[in-house]
Amino acid sequence: MKINQDTVLRGKKVTLVPYTAAHVPRYHEWMQSEELQRLTASEPLSLEQEYEMQRSWRDDADKCTFIVLESGRWPGQAEENSMVGDVNLFLTNAEDPTVGEIEIMIAEPSCRGRGFGKEATLMMMAYGVRKLGITKFEAKIGQENVASICMFKKLHFKEVAVNSIFQEVTLRLDVSDQERQWLLEQTNHVEEKSYAELKQPAGVLDT
Repeated sequence: MKINQDTVLRGKKVTLVPYTAAHVPRYHEWMQSEELQRLTASEPLSLEQEYEMQRSWRDDADKCTFIVLESGRWPGQAEENSMVGDVNLFLTNAEDPTVGEIEIMIAEPSCRGRGFGKEATLMMMAYGVRKLGITKFEAKIGQENVASICMFKKLHFKEVAVNSIFQEVTLRLDVSDQERQWLLEQTNHVEEKSYAELKQPAGVLDT
């Protein structure tokens, strides 16, 4: 989705930036992990396939993705050294474009359990509500991923289905006026900035 290709969302713990080709090698490295493949129900891809996937994330109208960076490291350190995971929204229901399926992955083990996933998810949800017109969120999570299921329940999601074949739990949140207000309050510290401006050093203009 091209709507967010120049969008940076800066929170206290994490910063969300568009997924670009520069992020692919580190992302590809993460996805060699059998644990991450299992938790995300993913098949390992070649590096070239990963670049193709990144291009589809950028161009497809039914996918929105951000790379999650640690706010304490970027700007300052190189982005690939600040990457901790990704957060995605899929518009999976052609008949109802207000439904968004949300996914969060904190790939760096040292960054788990520190509230990064929670803040990134809240930021993506607020972005989906404000910019994409999402009013219903779904999350599909492997039954063994107890930490992720607990986190989504803390964000007011309710369990609505269990698929024993895929060993997957579906959670849902309908964004009422009250939920919308709560969501925007949870993210009122988030700053939206231009990716192009943050990437280039101060005082250096493109020629």
